[in-house]
Amino acid sequence: MTAADSKYMKRALTLARKGIGKTAPNPVVGCVIVKNGTVVGEGWHKRAGGPHAEVHALRMAGDAARGADVYVTLEPCSHTGKTPPCCDALISAGVRRVVAGMSDPNPLVNGRGLQALERAGIQTSYGVLEEQCREINRPFIKHVTTGMPFVTFKCAMTLDGKIASVTGDSRWISCEKSRLQVHRMRAVNDAIMVGVDTIIADNPQLTVRHVKGRDPQRIIVDTRLRTPETVGVLEDGAAHNTIIATSEANPLIHRPYIRQGATVIVCEERNGRVSMKDLLKKLGGMGIQSILLEGGSRLAGDMLKQALIDEYVIFIAPKIIGSDGFAPFTLLGITGMNNAVRLRFGSVAHSGQDIVVHAYPELAACSQD
Repeated sequence: MTAADSKYMKRALTLARKGIGKTAPNPVVGCVIVKNGTVVGEGWHKRAGGPHAEVHALRMAGDAARGADVYVTLEPCSHTGKTPPCCDALISAGVRRVVAGMSDPNPLVNGRGLQALERAGIQTSYGVLEEQCREINRPFIKHVTTGMPFVTFKCAMTLDGKIASVTGDSRWISCEKSRLQVHRMRAVNDAIMVGVDTIIADNPQLTVRHVKGRDPQRIIVDTRLRTPETVGVLEDGAAHNTIIATSEANPLIHRPYIRQGATVIVCEERNGRVSMKDLLKKLGGMGIQSILLEGGSRLAGDMLKQALIDEYVIFIAPKIIGSDGFAPFTLLGITGMNNAVRLRFGSVAHSGQDIVVHAYPELAACSQD
């Protein structure tokens, strides 16, 4: 990797990030076209169904693309989907060299794009800033390789590990800056998920506020369909963006929710509750790539025990409320440290007076049924 390769791939990554939260079920991709040391074209994938990053960059470059070097965060596609293959566009434009940040894990591509370019006499390489390129496409990679969404668990807790007082009061544990960050997280995830107990107790809006961004789909996990018809996520036209996951198969019970515009998904049952693995598979089949899991503690505990959380984002506030408060996970039966669920820390940063900790599963699976 040359200094120039790193420089232009960093620019391509900056462009790709503009599409985060807008392209599902497609990946986010950035592209830079360089000729004689000058950038002649740039582009990024802006929305699913629209032109890919390479096409935007080629349009900007025009005739200058002939003989140029192309830097793209993800291997160019070689198959026809909603748009023609980007490989064909690059070959037609007569580019000299294509540098990809990473190969495409999509089985429809997975090396075929680079091979097609090589057969056309175009120099290729990949793996430039690969870790950063994979980072921005974690939901796409998880979805295209497993069929399931990438799940991020988020919570705000006190220094002594509580998410609410004994009375259930949690407003506000975190500071205003942290709450703004949470709304940014909502804006870049395809969906936000909570349990029915959270809906009944808090009647949350589950929308993006205070920052610019589109509202994610709302997912309520409600095994026995206890969601009141009067809650905010079902009123005033909001229901069209709401999914209720249940194990109740009786269509008569579904009717009130469907009349309001909600979607009801019937899932398999596991230990008397909605099977979260089955639900995630169904949501993945609907094209949902990323989910922000916001609680409550029973749902979070179920997801944790089944090793279905891919990332933990914990906002820790400098407050203490005592041992009778609520913990972020309902998790019973761990009697020794050898049985603890093990995580590895990622980044740790300040958010106003709070500390934000990112953590990830140490192992691919931390429990068995």
